[in-house]
Amino acid sequence: MDAASFSPAGYNADFLEVPLPLPVPPTGTLIRELLYTHFTVILDPARRLAVATGVNIDGDQLVTVDRGDDWHLDSRIPLYEQTGEGVYARNDLDRGHLVRRRDPVWGDEATARRANYDTFAYTNAAPQAGPFNQSKQLWLGLEDHVLTYARTNGNRISVFTAPVLSAEDPTYRGVKIPQAFWKIAAWTTTADGSTVPHSAGFVLDQSPQLEDIDLDAVRARSLLDGNPPPLGPYRTYQVPIVDIVNLTGLNLAALSDADVYAQDPAIRQDTDRRTRWVELIDTAGIHL
Repeated sequence: MDAASFSPAGYNADFLEVPLPLPVPPTGTLIRELLYTHFTVILDPARRLAVATGVNIDGDQLVTVDRGDDWHLDSRIPLYEQTGEGVYARNDLDRGHLVRRRDPVWGDEATARRANYDTFAYTNAAPQAGPFNQSKQLWLGLEDHVLTYARTNGNRISVFTAPVLSAEDPTYRGVKIPQAFWKIAAWTTTADGSTVPHSAGFVLDQSPQLEDIDLDAVRARSLLDGNPPPLGPYRTYQVPIVDIVNLTGLNLAALSDADVYAQDPAIRQDTDRRTRWVELIDTAGIHL
């Protein structure tokens, strides 16, 4: 399937009736805005990874299609701006979907199949810890949980996801490997004839437990045999969206204003991130 053979609409800011613009970095930042079927990737060409993604999910029109697993580069931008197969070959790094494969796969069959294919663009991936990492299913299931919650209110959500691109990320095969990811889910409810937006923010931490690692030995070994940097077990947190702003520098004003978690006065008044961030063990701990 040729990505240039059609004109995908990308993320729709009016999908939830209340306008929710894509997260964007500060004015003047060099980015590539790549439109796919029902989602958009905002790429940082210097880091060769997404700085933000946005997808619209219509739970009433989801379609089941074959996975395909057809990873491909995006022909619309230079190869040197993308993180391709070279980073993932011969190691235990996953090509971690940012926009989850199933999320944009809705509509008529042709559209659903095109959306499925689009999610396998390398621009929609980032290196993540291997397939047997504990707690991965919790992170992957957040969209399902929020969509179930929103089912009585139109069964639609929009989700924004990306790695946290830090200057401190370790370099592997010419690419800095992110140690954390963020996700924000947004939905609406209707009250007294008005549509009210809601959102919830999450952070996935895959950094290693530094006290258990001899970093000098790791760096020396990586130089010798090209091993990727160590990644830790997935730790998933619900966090105030303003903290995601602080981590990324993105404009998330509309989403932050609708944050259901930060409405709690105790959270708003707490200045210690260690207590504001609540580690999730299962979906029962999510505040919606």
